[in-house]
Amino acid sequence: MKQAYLFPGQGAQYPGMGKKLHEQFSSIKTLFEQANDILNFDITKIMFEGSADDLKQTKVTQPAIFIYSIAMVEAMGPAFQPHMLAGHSLGEFSALVAAKALSFNDGLTIVSARANAMQQACEAKPSTMAAVLSLENNMVEQICEQTPGIVVAANYNCPGQLVISGEIEAVEKACESLKEAGAKRALILPVGGAFHSPLMESAKVSLTTAIENTKIQQPVCQIYQNYTALSTLEPETIKSNLINQLTAPVLWMQSIEQMIKDGAGTFTEMGPGKVLTGLMRKIDRTVEAVKYNPVADK
Repeated sequence: MKQAYLFPGQGAQYPGMGKKLHEQFSSIKTLFEQANDILNFDITKIMFEGSADDLKQTKVTQPAIFIYSIAMVEAMGPAFQPHMLAGHSLGEFSALVAAKALSFNDGLTIVSARANAMQQACEAKPSTMAAVLSLENNMVEQICEQTPGIVVAANYNCPGQLVISGEIEAVEKACESLKEAGAKRALILPVGGAFHSPLMESAKVSLTTAIENTKIQQPVCQIYQNYTALSTLEPETIKSNLINQLTAPVLWMQSIEQMIKDGAGTFTEMGPGKVLTGLMRKIDRTVEAVKYNPVADK
């Protein structure tokens, strides 16, 4: 039975995240100090003392979740022995650091560049995302295609849950059509912009430079990437998939299904929250899904 580890993306943050880890593990204190130096601002203070609104800014959220996720790996120590890894959107960078394909410093530098580029893209063009529940994927895709403006399928999270992304007016119009077509809910999400859509193209340009200039090693185990839902060990393929991920849908459900097919028997979620553990139960209840939590802070 193979052990798989999963790393969450944006939306898993919460006030006070990492504070107890920081208090209980001396090696994690060093990690947080490194992070403050790399980012040139005190992200530790925002994570420990900031409000939900402070943490909701993309340029803060993404580095905060990344730092917390790697702190979890540090806390697990030698017991962290992955056979396969995957991360949801931003979480893919955490997975690559956990797989020793990226150093912590390089990973955080790219994540920060990605977050800033995405925030700028959001500010340049007002946009949003919406969660669609209980409607077949092909029906959601079809309605998005038929809706005027830019609106696309963005996150294939689990059966009956697909997130769409695009221009505000187009997303709102698509939500109306989706409810008419039988969706149980089509709910606008409290996010800063249209992630994983063509509206992130300007951010993709900036991210390409950051990724191309970074050394990625061969990971110590298989990495399943959002862009293809397939595993790879090839650094150049990893780079290409990371770049394409920004404007393409997150094939999360497909990635998990492929990991199970390839022998994953236990999935452990590393990072804040337990969103991915919840999705696992909807994708396949026959495999074990647990949330690693070395300290009881959430």
